[in-house]
Amino acid sequence: MSIFDQTKVLFARHAWLVDGWVDNARIHWNDQGDISQIETNVASDPDDHIEQFVVPGMINLHSHAFQRAMAGMTEIAGSGPDSFWTWRDLMYRFALAINPEQIQSIAAQLYSECLRFGYTSVCEFHYLHRAPSGDFYANIAETSQRVLNAAEQTGIGITLLPVLYTYADFNEYPLNPNQRRFSTNPEQLLKIVRALEPQRSGQVEIGVAPHSIRAAALEDIAEVVAALPSDRPIHIHIAEQQKEVDNCVASSGKRPVELLFDAQSSSNPVNERWCLVHATHLSASEVTQIAQSKAVAGICTTTEGNLGDGFFDLPAFIAQQGRFGIGSDSHVSQSPIEELRWLEYGQRLRAQRRNMSAVGEQKHIGDFLWKSALQGGMQASGRKVGSIEVGKRADLLVLDAKHPNLSGIACSDVLNTWIFTGNDNLVHDVLVGGQWRVKEGRHVNQVAIEQRFKQTMQQLRAL
Repeated sequence: MSIFDQTKVLFARHAWLVDGWVDNARIHWNDQGDISQIETNVASDPDDHIEQFVVPGMINLHSHAFQRAMAGMTEIAGSGPDSFWTWRDLMYRFALAINPEQIQSIAAQLYSECLRFGYTSVCEFHYLHRAPSGDFYANIAETSQRVLNAAEQTGIGITLLPVLYTYADFNEYPLNPNQRRFSTNPEQLLKIVRALEPQRSGQVEIGVAPHSIRAAALEDIAEVVAALPSDRPIHIHIAEQQKEVDNCVASSGKRPVELLFDAQSSSNPVNERWCLVHATHLSASEVTQIAQSKAVAGICTTTEGNLGDGFFDLPAFIAQQGRFGIGSDSHVSQSPIEELRWLEYGQRLRAQRRNMSAVGEQKHIGDFLWKSALQGGMQASGRKVGSIEVGKRADLLVLDAKHPNLSGIACSDVLNTWIFTGNDNLVHDVLVGGQWRVKEGRHVNQVAIEQRFKQTMQQLRAL
């Protein structure tokens, strides 16, 4: 074992701490994987592991891990107009074919890729609960456990969000046969949550995710939220598609965000515990509702672009101090850089202007986007992540200072250059919970993980 593996200290010539870049920082962590001490403006010791640029690892706040195996397979035009809804039919058929072992191997491949590109935490929105037959496994949390196994195998921190999925559409329309693996009611969902409770640790948190207000009744959502400990995260898809908004209005007379906020306002209001995923079709008043609630907007730019969802109204939201984070969702990309780049570029295309994410005194777009996504992701995960400070998890990225893009660069330009220049992966090493999981751009278990994933894909393609 090398000193690289044994030491619990990293000396950064430049580290991006809570208030920005500092020079000559020695970062210590303990056996539990938490940062225990930070020294700044100090000299390095002869035995120090020294790096040039060190930044906090990003949180991927929205993931459907099994969909990683579909990436690239749905880019074939159908006989009529294609949309989210035609893509969803293909996804349902794919979901019926995957067994628990394959769920784990796909998730492990995805998580290893996420780590290599700079995500150190993931929030897994998990709804493949049942067997393909529609029956529960003997262990009701079997597939959830497989996802946790993949997280442990790769070392990524995880917030597992078992999903409440009871109906196919508004007005409690019954699930169709292709949705039979998703089916849960509040009692079943809470049983899964209870089964997972012993897994909670510094690396693992357990929350819940009502799938959406079309797939979960409002009274069932309220029941689940009331039964959940008050510090646990709650995620939900909301207003992803215009059709969803139109159906909601036809069913209730209200738009999705309005309906959710009105239903939750009395006992368990939408607040910091909540992450509202997508929110691509909002009225001005709904933008204000979410911002004022301090809930996190979960923006998944590459998936929203891939599915033709629409644009989140970022300028209006951040003007009201709204909180947001990023997720890779369907995993057509596993790069936080691509999510943030296209979050900004989408706003530029809509407004025909540049530098849309400049706020107040912060004129560096990359710095604003990275810090905001860290803060929103931390809140959405319910874990001690998202910054380099004492008491937080030791989740650190070492950037490749030898790459031409970063060679000789000023600290103030690092994040802008990383996010907005080229497509090379500039993440060199990754520390998660005090353990080195990526070295020189490769996951430490990459060969074995890739081999199992290839076997899984051969099996699925043969069906």
